[in-house]
Amino acid sequence: SMPRLQSLPFPLRVLLTLLAALAVAELCVWLRTPLPWMIGPLMATAAASMLGAPTAAWEPLRNGGHWVIGAALGLYFTPQVAQLVGGHWGAIVLGIVWAFALAAGFGTWLRRVNRGRIVGLDSRTSYCASAIGGASEMSLLAEKIGARVDLVASAHSLRVMLVVLTVPFAFQFAGVAGIDGSLPGPRTVDLAGLLGLLVLTGAAALVFARLNLTNPWMMGPLLAAFGLTVSGQELSALPTALTNAAQLAIGVQLGVRFTPAFVHSAPRWLGTVALGTLAMMLASAGFAWVLAGFTALHPASVILGTSPGGISEMCITAKVLQLGVPVVTAFHVTRMVAVVLLAGPLYQWWYAER
Repeated sequence: SMPRLQSLPFPLRVLLTLLAALAVAELCVWLRTPLPWMIGPLMATAAASMLGAPTAAWEPLRNGGHWVIGAALGLYFTPQVAQLVGGHWGAIVLGIVWAFALAAGFGTWLRRVNRGRIVGLDSRTSYCASAIGGASEMSLLAEKIGARVDLVASAHSLRVMLVVLTVPFAFQFAGVAGIDGSLPGPRTVDLAGLLGLLVLTGAAALVFARLNLTNPWMMGPLLAAFGLTVSGQELSALPTALTNAAQLAIGVQLGVRFTPAFVHSAPRWLGTVALGTLAMMLASAGFAWVLAGFTALHPASVILGTSPGGISEMCITAKVLQLGVPVVTAFHVTRMVAVVLLAGPLYQWWYAER
């Protein structure tokens, strides 16, 4: 029975949670679902947690996950991508402003439409739930400021899933592909180089943690890998198994936040999140179309670059359909860095003013 299981030792609960997450991730790979290594473990852990199972996550694993993902993002910023950012900085800045404006509208709407219907849905929760990008960072911020993490994590998961399930299929249906097949970043794994990369990015994470900076395990490695890559030092690519494991660790960490209580508010909450996300996707496509008209960029690349999806999913979509990975990466990386760096301070400033 569940209460007996709850008394299992912590390491065993962590291990069982990871094994279940791994099994579901493998199933999702087999089923070819989007983002199998993050969404699979998140769904599995969330479902088990809502059923009252004794799921558990170990924080160092989550930190390790952030470390790897941060380093992976930094590796995208080759001199070629940096040049693109420089050449299209106006469009990219507009993309960031657009993301914050969308988030503000989405958050206000979520709060208004659910007012009094969902326990604990306050401005903190709607703020963290509506940010565009940085799903795991927003869940961490929610934890820090005392918002409802289950609502926040589920909103981001659903937003990312809807975008991933809609945008690539829409492009395939429209027959848009193969504009630009260039792939940024180092492609081969070099063991000595990988070791060097992990040491340098790990050191950056520890420095960030010591300085008490926001999200040290992601931002430290991201900036260290960015510095190396942008200066033309390609030490190594990250092994796929490592980035998969990182996504799994983050998915589990988000999944354990779900409680049996979430089940009651889930249908209404997820329904409103889905409606808001579809509206944001349509608005973003329109915005991208207009923006592409003012730049030399292909509309498909700008649509992917400004879509309210997550960075890895949109860059993977760009990669598979060959739609200008550097451009899409530049849009998403700069937006994510802006969200991660500014979300906390903006929250403090906005709500301190109130």
